[in-house]
Amino acid sequence: MVNLITGPKGSGKTQQMIELANEKVKTSNGNVVLVKKSHRDTYSVDFNVRAICMADYKDIATLEEFIGFIYGMVAGNHDIETIFIDGVLKQADITIDSLPDFIEKLNKISKENNIEFFISVSAEKKDITNIDPESPDYSFLN
Repeated sequence: MVNLITGPKGSGKTQQMIELANEKVKTSNGNVVLVKKSHRDTYSVDFNVRAICMADYKDIATLEEFIGFIYGMVAGNHDIETIFIDGVLKQADITIDSLPDFIEKLNKISKENNIEFFISVSAEKKDITNIDPESPDYSFLN
């Protein structure tokens, strides 16, 4: 399943993601990963959450490379249960127009590997088109 947290910039999505990751790691039998663009705000992430800062991986520049990076994480650690991706529109070249394709790829990874995804998007729910909000594969958390 792919869970989306939407809202304008500055609406508290990052803090919500960190709180969800911190709660998830307490109840998870597997590993929890938080992918962020920078090292900012990582001081409040639980020590048991694997925080990955994409600023350390500057050569990952396209949507396909980012998906490959996620596949690499999953291939290297079969115990990953949940992946949080904060500020998805700041990652690689993912845009509001390519977001449906990206989410579909995440959904495929989710189904193949039994991984739950949480992604934050700096956009209003109504601005995210071509994603069926009634689909059982997706959930809008706000």
